[in-house]
Amino acid sequence: MKRFFLMLGLLVPMTALAACDQDGPLEEAGEDMDNAVEELQN
Repeated sequence: MKRFFLMLGLLVPMTALAACDQDGPLEEAGEDMDNAVEELQN
């Protein structure tokens, strides 16, 4: 059981870091929306 939690503790952060490096279409759309909101506020 300890081995399972150890593996889980190692895999979750690695997966999160790998996911942050890839910008997909939804990430780009979110950034576009953020930029549009910032332009409207200024």
